Amino acid sequence: MRVLVVNAGSSSLKLSVREGDDEVAATTIERWEGEGHVAPIRDFIEQTPTLDAIGHRVVHGGPRFIEPVLVDDDVLDYLDLITNLAPLHNPRATAAIRETRKLLPDTPAVACFDTTFHGTFHATLPAAASTYALPRQWNERWQLRRYGFHGLSHAYAVRRAAALGGRDPAELRIVSCHLGAGASLAAVRHGRSVDTTMGFTPLAGLVMVTRSGSVDPGMVLCLLQNGDLTPEQLRDVLEHQSGMKGLSGTSGDLRDVLAARQAGNRDAALAYDVFTHHLRREIGATSASAQGLDLLVVTGGIGEHSAEVRRDMAAGLGYLGIDIDQATNDSAQGDTDLSTPTSTVLTVMVKSSEEAEIARQTARLATS
Repeated sequence: MRVLVVNAGSSSLKLSVREGDDEVAATTIERWEGEGHVAPIRDFIEQTPTLDAIGHRVVHGGPRFIEPVLVDDDVLDYLDLITNLAPLHNPRATAAIRETRKLLPDTPAVACFDTTFHGTFHATLPAAASTYALPRQWNERWQLRRYGFHGLSHAYAVRRAAALGGRDPAELRIVSCHLGAGASLAAVRHGRSVDTTMGFTPLAGLVMVTRSGSVDPGMVLCLLQNGDLTPEQLRDVLEHQSGMKGLSGTSGDLRDVLAARQAGNRDAALAYDVFTHHLRREIGATSASAQGLDLLVVTGGIGEHSAEVRRDMAAGLGYLGIDIDQATNDSAQGDTDLSTPTSTVLTVMVKSSEEAEIARQTARLATS
């Protein structure tokens, strides 16, 4: 089956065609304008005829979609209703769906959700992990719960890392680390997500490039009451002006943070230390949710390209049995087992492939 994979980000659009495990064509439009900007999609499709299905990445499926779903007008209407749950990503995903439907109206399209990995199997993370300690009526009325994100990346990374170790993921206690501009961890037992660091929105959890990660809600209330800030201003700061960017005074891109730190910038050094401190702390917490740790998998732009982050992450986790080979870590490219022979935990770096997971889910649903 030839699957067109459409991955709409907050500014870019990635298009690829996959046939089984093979990518046969790919392109990235760095500044895709969204709905009405059909030309680059049309040009790519014209170069890759005979498409059997289309798979779309959608960040948030809300409480309704806990599995991939065939797209129809009703699905699109619902996704429009929950735009506020992922305002940077969901509108662009629905725009991409509408544009490809215009071009390929008779080709089945599947929406694959980042929230699905944390919602598959009984439609939820364990209640103890997904439930917020808020009034029950609030949780029910507004469907407040921990949804979790990066599910497509976590699902692929877990499966691929276990295969590299010659193991069945259902037999392993796993912590999956998606480390990029957005970052999250997932605790996995028996092949299913049992905890994750992101929550109702992708703002919670780890310190990220421009996002604050989890902060004291009392502090947020204090800022709203006494800080001369509107909710819109505060939201912009927490999502776009915080994280390593806010702390370091740089762009927040890890490469810029590390360069500034190397030049003696104390703010950049603190930003990096805060980032790695929270990463190590949350790996410890998610390993507790997994009830132990057999496999640690690292993926995403930072996870794949920063030997320094991987080194400093592992250096604080020896108590869990993690020990990585520094020479292997320094030279690692692509899928790599980083573990030393004496390590009791398998540590693996996996090249992220949301597209492979989207294609797999799409082919399974389109042929069922």
